[in-house]
Amino acid sequence: MADGEIDGTASDAERARVLLRDLRASIDNIDAAIVYMLAERFRCTETVGRLKAEHKLPAADPAREREQVARLRRLSDDARFNPDFAEKYLNFVIRHVIRHHEAVAAGEENVGLVART
Repeated sequence: MADGEIDGTASDAERARVLLRDLRASIDNIDAAIVYMLAERFRCTETVGRLKAEHKLPAADPAREREQVARLRRLSDDARFNPDFAEKYLNFVIRHVIRHHEAVAAGEENVGLVART
């Protein structure tokens, strides 16, 4: 009998190791997708910032922000995900986006998170 086998079957610890490996591979794939989606999201918001600066529009849009928070909270409820966590994430993103919009309006360069192509 090989190490980790009981009566020709894998031990509970070995089955757990296999499950952990598979779960971690899924987590790694999800993390990669999140990074690519964030990059695309920030490409869009950076374009919004340039448009706002060009047309002298305010960097922040409180009404839009409130709508987005409510929307994300509804999505979180639908996904059975903690809406408070989702709101904290969105508020973090919004703060960064507003800082970017303000920097662009002030004429700063190279302030984005993504490379422009």
